[in-house]
Amino acid sequence: MAREQKAKGKMEEAAGKAKETVGRTVGNERMTAEGQAKKSKGAARQAKEKTKDVFKH
Repeated sequence: MAREQKAKGKMEEAAGKAKETVGRTVGNERMTAEGQAKKSKGAARQAKEKTKDVFKH
């Protein structure tokens, strides 16, 4: 389960980074902000899973 969540976090982070880059390229501030938010959400999910792993072992 944790591995799935980590992978989901990585995918979410990558998608957010891509969206942020596209938003900057086309000059769309809203898209850039959405990308940053999605990237942060993915990073937070990964951090949560890593923390759970630390306490698990």
